[in-house]
Amino acid sequence: MKKILVLFAFVLGLSVAVNAQTKPAEFKFEAETHDFGKIVLNKPVTFDFKYTNIGDEPLIITKAEASCGCTVPKYTSTPIKKGETGVISVTFNAAAGPATFAKAVTVTSNAKTPIKVLYIKGETVTSVTASSK
Repeated sequence: MKKILVLFAFVLGLSVAVNAQTKPAEFKFEAETHDFGKIVLNKPVTFDFKYTNIGDEPLIITKAEASCGCTVPKYTSTPIKKGETGVISVTFNAAAGPATFAKAVTVTSNAKTPIKVLYIKGETVTSVTASSK
């Protein structure tokens, strides 16, 4: 009985040590906020949030939700292996009058930090002389 308990403790300790050495999937974004600057009303603009999986496990995004209907996120749906990169592309189409805007996109995944929020901001104008960043 004593040998069985020692063997069980050894196996349990070994499995904990092995699991502790692998890092779960994790995002590393080039940027988590993007400022479009001045954009013209009713002309969609898009920004690609690029990221790398810095964890050991494959990174899987399960959903990306925008804070309003004027913002549409699209993301890499295949698992991103360690060291590989992916993109969350966010398109914003302003239909309301000239104003500043700030929108959020909430990304859900299997990462160590399972909820990540990305932000876009800028100002809408009616003039075609507006410059985009």
